[in-house]
Amino acid sequence: MAKQPHLLVEEGDVHDIAVIPGDPGRVDRIADLCDDSEVVAQNREYKVVNASYEGTDLTICSTGIGCPSAAIAVEELSRVGVETFVRCGTCGALQPEMEVGDMVVATGAAKEEGTSKRYESANYPAVPDYDVLTGLVGAAEDNDEEIHVGPIVSDDAFYNESNEYVDDWNDANLLAIEMEAATVFALARRKGLAAGAICTVDGNLVAGSQKGADSDDELPEKAKDNVERAIRITLNAITSL
Repeated sequence: MAKQPHLLVEEGDVHDIAVIPGDPGRVDRIADLCDDSEVVAQNREYKVVNASYEGTDLTICSTGIGCPSAAIAVEELSRVGVETFVRCGTCGALQPEMEVGDMVVATGAAKEEGTSKRYESANYPAVPDYDVLTGLVGAAEDNDEEIHVGPIVSDDAFYNESNEYVDDWNDANLLAIEMEAATVFALARRKGLAAGAICTVDGNLVAGSQKGADSDDELPEKAKDNVERAIRITLNAITSL
């Protein structure tokens, strides 16, 4: 199989389980917690690293921001051998009791984005694989982590999440908003592959705070610290998949 045009990988370059953060910098944070790692390729928003964790081989690949670039990552990784995708990212809370640093494991993602709708009807569910979902929940419980488990929403317009949208998502009891999971879930399901997602809360839209609102950096300190917790949950989960 030819080298993939965006990720610059080919068959044999990657493992069958991939952890897919959005941020290329988070690839390095994940790799640092593994037993060993090696950079495979880097191009545009995509950084691909192979690693091992407690005897499990994995590939780590950033997807960039949003569903279009996440779809490219899933498409190309699946063409060269990845069978399971675990998104490890950040999200904005949609329920008032949720705090920065809380963990969310998604049971489904509302399609407030356009990419998945180019593949299928918006009526079709964007849901994670059961084994990946329960693996993430189980790994969190094994570490005595408190997590929120439930539906989220994936949206394209970070700067156009108006009060009307937020109120509607809140009324629907959606837990959080992020920008990639719906397409990752939908594509994996269509391809007969597995996917799941865990995200750390980096702001609360119901409370009126967005990512970076209380920090000079992209993430507040509490969220930065808890990204590592989400990474550890993810790595522990994949050892059971």
